[in-house]
Amino acid sequence: MQTPLKIAVVGSGLVGSLLAIYLKRAGHTVHVFDRSQDIRTVEFSGRSINLAMSHRGWKALDDLGLGDEIREIAIPMDKRAIHNVGQSLNYQYYGKEGESIYSISRGVLNRKMISLAEEEGVNFFFETKIWDVTMATATLHTGETEQGEWGELDYDMVFGADGAFSRVRHRMQRQSMFNYSQEFLNLGYKELNIPANEDGTHKLDKNSLHIWPRHNFMLIALPNLDGSFTCTLFMPFEGENSFESLKDKETLKQFFAHYFPSTIDVIPELVEDFFKNPTSTLVTMKCYPWTYNDKVALIGDACHAIVPFYGHGMNAGFEDITILNQIMQEYGDDWNRIFKEYEQSRKPDTDAIAELSYRNFMEMSSKTADENFLLQKKIEKRFSEKYPEKWIPLYSRVTFSHRPYSEALAIGDQQKAIMNEVMQMDNIHELWDSIVVENKIIELLAGK
Repeated sequence: MQTPLKIAVVGSGLVGSLLAIYLKRAGHTVHVFDRSQDIRTVEFSGRSINLAMSHRGWKALDDLGLGDEIREIAIPMDKRAIHNVGQSLNYQYYGKEGESIYSISRGVLNRKMISLAEEEGVNFFFETKIWDVTMATATLHTGETEQGEWGELDYDMVFGADGAFSRVRHRMQRQSMFNYSQEFLNLGYKELNIPANEDGTHKLDKNSLHIWPRHNFMLIALPNLDGSFTCTLFMPFEGENSFESLKDKETLKQFFAHYFPSTIDVIPELVEDFFKNPTSTLVTMKCYPWTYNDKVALIGDACHAIVPFYGHGMNAGFEDITILNQIMQEYGDDWNRIFKEYEQSRKPDTDAIAELSYRNFMEMSSKTADENFLLQKKIEKRFSEKYPEKWIPLYSRVTFSHRPYSEALAIGDQQKAIMNEVMQMDNIHELWDSIVVENKIIELLAGK
């Protein structure tokens, strides 16, 4: 327990609500503010990508004793199901036997986390717009409009957990020596839906993350508890095979019939969903520093928004909280030191997962359909099973461990260089499971 403070958390999303529980259990008074309605009272927006919870996210929940409750609303996915045109379904397992990522509806989890935080004694204030922060005094400025009259709310400390377009960060950007960048992909995404069968069962294998890879665009589908799948179409905004090119229902139907023929019978509301749901953007955002003295700190997407192709936006945000909590326990009431250790510890790792997430679009959209890439993954899997002390595949380092993201990126680059040489071996397609290939990998590892 720390000396009790009055702390404001701006943003009632997944990271904000979980952080509020941690702070409350540390003995603080916690108020959470959000400009939107209480998500528990509204229908979902049709602009979400299902979450893929993995080890880092589960640790943050398990440390509070909440993991088992959240597992009840999650579905394990132990593999990718690859849907190539004109080919049979191909399964690619993620890790070792028993290792899975978990599909969870973002809206369902967010509703659950807010209710759990309220049960802890956290106070939520919805439809309350925070326009500015006086950082030196941790004072929030709130009002109906940005140009109207503002009220002031005084706190001992403020956490900005208000996402990629954070108002708290916007205020921090106006100080000197603050580094900030944002980069939008030329890809957008749109949510679609595969409903359940009449008996409530899933139309596709429910323990797979389904991917229709088509090089510069792709469709994915993640399972929900009610038997449905949340689908996400990722495409360029402009050009051939883009959102711009799909202007009417006939063009849309022809496009799906050509590129995604296996979905025709399972997405009955394709036209309605496509033209009803918004086309959303994808952004990578980086900034530094994340804190101001012992008064203001950023966390989650507010300081490191990433694209969703590794499924680690939430996992990285939850790991922020795990690391922050560990540092709080080590340094007690020395919040200046806590904040410095927190930002210095996390910055290299969040930069690393941003890079990994960006790269993984190419793996999901193109390489999962490439025979040489699939063979490479078979070689890596076989070698890692035989020599687990010598080789842990990159995906497992990121998803099924708690080792730093920056370490995973560095070792992953070394492994990629090794596998590039291995795949150049003569007759690799015949030799892939031989001692010759094993010895080659061991030799290359020794030289790195």
